[in-house]
Amino acid sequence: MKISIGNDHAGPAYKEAIVRFLEEKGHKVNNHGTDTLDSVDYTDFIHPVANDVSNNTVDLGIIICGSGNGAAMTANKHKKIRAALCWNSEIVALSRAHNDANILSIPARFVSIPQAITMVETFLNTKFEGGRHQGRIEKIPCS
Repeated sequence: MKISIGNDHAGPAYKEAIVRFLEEKGHKVNNHGTDTLDSVDYTDFIHPVANDVSNNTVDLGIIICGSGNGAAMTANKHKKIRAALCWNSEIVALSRAHNDANILSIPARFVSIPQAITMVETFLNTKFEGGRHQGRIEKIPCS
């Protein structure tokens, strides 16, 4: 699987651990995130991930910022993006199974790195159920 990842200054350690996890599992990673703790604008690192997913150059995306909110809001401005802000694996599983989320937004200031890794694993391993959820997904876009 090919995964795009992006993060702001709240997430370099998270990104590093997640990229290592993904590569150990044999996934390819597009890294759009910052590697420093210097303050940056999260939007500059989230738009490239959303573009990768929207343009189908990757299978899924992972975005990381302090609260996860700004990252998710930014990504969700892109067509065909369903970014889900999640803080535990149960919500991750529901976001994939019921909402066909294609980007996972991780709030670095509210989950630990081991929790984030577990969330990523759940994100990759949970499939969209379709069925009754498909019509709802089709009603999400405004245009």
